Amino acid sequence: MDTADLVFLIIGALAGGFVNGLAGFGTSLFALGWWLQIMAPVQAVALVLAMSVFSGLPGAWVVRHSIEPARLARFLLPALLGIPLGLYLLEWVDARTLKIVIAVFLLVYAAFFLTRSELPKLARPTPVIDAIIGFVGGALGSMAGLSGALPTMWLTLRDWTKAQTRAVLQPYNVIVLGISAGLLVWQGAYDRTVLIAMAIALPATMLAATLGIWTFKRLTDHQFRLLLIGLMLVSGLALLSREVL
Repeated sequence: MDTADLVFLIIGALAGGFVNGLAGFGTSLFALGWWLQIMAPVQAVALVLAMSVFSGLPGAWVVRHSIEPARLARFLLPALLGIPLGLYLLEWVDARTLKIVIAVFLLVYAAFFLTRSELPKLARPTPVIDAIIGFVGGALGSMAGLSGALPTMWLTLRDWTKAQTRAVLQPYNVIVLGISAGLLVWQGAYDRTVLIAMAIALPATMLAATLGIWTFKRLTDHQFRLLLIGLMLVSGLALLSREVL
């Protein structure tokens, strides 16, 4: 691993860890694009899954008292069925396509939050839609570590506090991505290259996640939304420009 590879690895670790600590999701959205520059897709996804789980555990502990098992299960149980589909799709996706998909997700996220104030707040139960969102999130999680993408956009339509929303997203992501990582271990994806990258990236990821949690506790809902918008726009535009320009 040369100096440039090391820089990309550390930048991805810091960005992914901070966002996961801040928002309870997003390690893949902010780290995978960097790591795909220096690793094969399966190796990069294996790394991002491991870092997502490690950086997500402290955040799950922070919101442990807000977790409602029945609410979480509506999303998590269908996600378990989506995980094998995502692992199958991972074998057929090339690095450039995956980076473009991630960039589009970032830009869609930003556009969604920019218009959030104009969208309705859902009060009635929607178990069928919750299950569909959970299933697709499970597939995206095992394919690219993107398990939090659709659930986040869906849950922000709810009139929930930050803690209530995170109490679904954080354990959902940790469990889905942890199972996905376990299946990749079984498939032999955690080779010497990935293990070395993990040893380098883990300290930076955890340090950044701690800073993200500290920031989360001090932000208002409005400040929280504005920060996410800025992070998504900058990262999405930068990643997309590298691939299509």
